[in-house]
Formats: sequence, structure tokens, C-alpha cells
Amino acid sequence: MGTSKKKTAESFVKDIRNNTRRIFTAEQKILIVMEALRAEISIAELCRKYSK
Repeated sequence: MGTSKKKTAESFVKDIRNNTRRIFTAEQKILIVMEALRAEISIAELCRKYSK
């Protein structure tokens, strides 16, 4: 009985991680890195910009 609760909790956490994970395309990743290399804004600002 204890293992069924554990599996339920694990699947619950896994579902939250999958639903909140931000997926960027390869093109988006390249654009973000290029923006960082140009140093138009700080890395912290860049992270805030794309974390939404």
C-alpha cells in the first residue's frame, strides 16, 4: 500500500515537471544565445525575459 502512494506522488511530480517545463526550438535557442552574445541586456534580464 505504501508503494502505491509513492508511485502516485512520483507521477504527480513528473506531471508537474512536464507541464511546467519550457521547451524552446533549436532556432529559439540560437536566437537567445545570439542575443546574449551581443550583450544588449544582462544575462539576468535575458533569463527573466524568456522565463515567462
